Amino acid sequence: MRPLDAARATCETFLPGLLDRLAGHTLTELEVPQSPALRHFRECGGPALVIPKEYGGLGADPLQALAVTRAIASRAPSLAVATTMHHFSVATLFSLAASVRSSGMEWALLQGVAEQRLLVASGFAEGRPGRGILSPTVSAVKAEGGYLINGSKKPCSLSHSMDLLTASVALPADDGGSRMAVLLVPRETPGLTTHPFWASQALAGAESDEVRLTDVFVDEQLLMPNDAEPGELDELQTVGLIWFELLISGCYLGMVSGLVERAVDMGRGSESDRLRALVSLEAAAQLLEGVARRVRDGERGNEHLAQALVARYAAQDALAAARDQAVELLGGTAYMSASDVAIVAAASHGLGFHPPSRSAFTGPYLAHVAGEPLRLA
Repeated sequence: MRPLDAARATCETFLPGLLDRLAGHTLTELEVPQSPALRHFRECGGPALVIPKEYGGLGADPLQALAVTRAIASRAPSLAVATTMHHFSVATLFSLAASVRSSGMEWALLQGVAEQRLLVASGFAEGRPGRGILSPTVSAVKAEGGYLINGSKKPCSLSHSMDLLTASVALPADDGGSRMAVLLVPRETPGLTTHPFWASQALAGAESDEVRLTDVFVDEQLLMPNDAEPGELDELQTVGLIWFELLISGCYLGMVSGLVERAVDMGRGSESDRLRALVSLEAAAQLLEGVARRVRDGERGNEHLAQALVARYAAQDALAAARDQAVELLGGTAYMSASDVAIVAAASHGLGFHPPSRSAFTGPYLAHVAGEPLRLA
């Protein structure tokens, strides 16, 4: 299928050999805890994918990163989801390195990630019902030279393979209130532990277990304060969220691409049936590619986050239609006898569970359309 072939070619350009390595395993081998997928990703240079070349990375732009994510997800859904958390955390770091708030530490971290092929996990507030996407799941108390951090993140992809954890944290302010910051914690830091959480077979290879922080000391140099007004997004959060929405949507684009490709290559159903699936799939792809081009061109403000979220929800609907059509075309026998179809079909429902939910987006977006900044907290 030409669109997916183009994505695979881009993946081969940046991460040569990765898709061939993944093809050497069955999907059931890749979609389980402790699968070999993350090892292959690391050995093929994947951690450096979106890091700019000036920091020692591969320098993939957002459009290229989307294509690589799509290609990986068509072969190994859990790997795509897990490494998306790495990429958006890294994108936040290099955005900070280019900002006026840069301490110089970010440059060294990015270079270390690229050269040592480190994996960065995200501890932002995903997965807590009733909690805002920007609400910290960990808290801090002042200590000499830094802070003691307590709390947990569940689920936290890359929980077992990570080398660094990024997380949002509530720092105590002088006025008795609190302010949010982003922290970085090396995996070997005392008090950082991992515990079982993910019980679903779907996306089991993403290592989405619980990470706990118990009196974890974080040097104040590894804390990046958020200067936004309460309830508003600052530049760092906005850039990170756009990257997240783009690449997490790209994961599910890749999963559904694999299902549609199978139905098309097998000649299932009528030509009009296959066309319906392809049109829905490529409509989603073009929506996401439009977001990627805008990010590449420097459009990373509050208005552009709103546009990215609109594209995400529209793509989500189109992908659901393409997935359902492809599974129907493949038929019940394929679903029951070919485990790949059932595994990918189950995993591909996950986009609707990533934040923000439609209900959480509704009020803020209606206010935004009426002229207010987009507020997701």
